[in-house]
Amino acid sequence: MRKIIVEFSDKIKTKVRKIRLPKQDALKNDTTNNQLALPFSQTENSLRAYLEERLGRPVTVVLTGNSTSMLSARTHDGAVRVRLHRMFLHADSRVMAEVASYLKTRKGAMPHFRGFVRDNKDQLSQKPPKKISVRTDGKFHDLSGLYDEINKEYFEDRIDAVITWGTRSPRFAVRKRTVGSYSERSNTIRINPVLDKKTVPRYYVALIVYHEMLHAAMGTPLRGKRRSVHSREFRNREKLFKDYEKAMAWEGGKG
Repeated sequence: MRKIIVEFSDKIKTKVRKIRLPKQDALKNDTTNNQLALPFSQTENSLRAYLEERLGRPVTVVLTGNSTSMLSARTHDGAVRVRLHRMFLHADSRVMAEVASYLKTRKGAMPHFRGFVRDNKDQLSQKPPKKISVRTDGKFHDLSGLYDEINKEYFEDRIDAVITWGTRSPRFAVRKRTVGSYSERSNTIRINPVLDKKTVPRYYVALIVYHEMLHAAMGTPLRGKRRSVHSREFRNREKLFKDYEKAMAWEGGKG
């Protein structure tokens, strides 16, 4: 059976606790006091509101496709940042009550949570994420410094994605088109090394980093049955970057 990992970290203590839930052989016989399991079917915003009501504190929710870590959470300044597999938007009320209880107490067997994952394993990727080689130092631009500055100024230090320079591609067309990417599955931001040049201004690289950090912060919401990668809300938030106009002018050859 696939191991389910639940993570909870407290940023103040700078620790991450990984808890492997115990096997529940009795799951097949579990009716839990004959309680009716009501369908959840929420949006990202209503899920956030539900968790805030249950936890009694501010909550941010990022939906992911990460099949290794179904549920993770970090606390910072009294707020809880939750990363949850998107399939839980359709979990029943018993499952979500267990999620809320775990986030509040950091303990519990969570049999309905495990059962829901088991019943929806077809939505999980069977391939484990590739090992990530992290490289933030560039010849002209330091990604780590940019990431930390942007995280503090725009995201209250809540983004926990990994950032790295990508690998160089021999195909010029690909290099020219894709300057950055974010993987929900591995929670990794990759910046194209074609930007690590003296002629590329720091504020432009910063905008690309900010753009990918927005993806990490907002996830990829569904519009109907399609994923909305760059929604109107995303574009509006992207324009809040202080050097947005200047960076766009440079990109268009006007800077």
